[in-house]
Amino acid sequence: MITDRKTVTELILANKVAKGITWHQVADAVGLSKEWTTAACLGQMTFNKSQAEIVGELFELPDEAIAWLQIAPYKGSLPTVVPTDPLIYRWYEVVNVYGSTIKELIHEEFGDGIMSAIDFSMDIQREENPNGDRVNVVLSGKFLPYKTY
Repeated sequence: MITDRKTVTELILANKVAKGITWHQVADAVGLSKEWTTAACLGQMTFNKSQAEIVGELFELPDEAIAWLQIAPYKGSLPTVVPTDPLIYRWYEVVNVYGSTIKELIHEEFGDGIMSAIDFSMDIQREENPNGDRVNVVLSGKFLPYKTY
């Protein structure tokens, strides 16, 4: 019996390794970006019925797991306040070092508000460079101004 979304994520990861499936292949099958699809497979987004069935077929998931893929998850995937995984920690470091700069520049350009993580997209690409390949990440979120009332 599956009692939480984390168990489904563990099944997906185990079958991904066993079958040699890439996130790009999953995204192509689902018909969405590799970034969103990966987040959904890792338990951070909700698949609709047809998307969940495709994922279920790819990873040979039981019907119960397919049902869990369609339930809105508890978002937030980090197990600790300060991440310990080196790659994720670097993102934490980016926000610690540049967060106030990003905030200042967004406020200067757009006004008092936030960048949405709901009306949002992300694109991760490899950028070839003779000095060592680079990771190119583009985050695009709708600006949401604070309302007065």
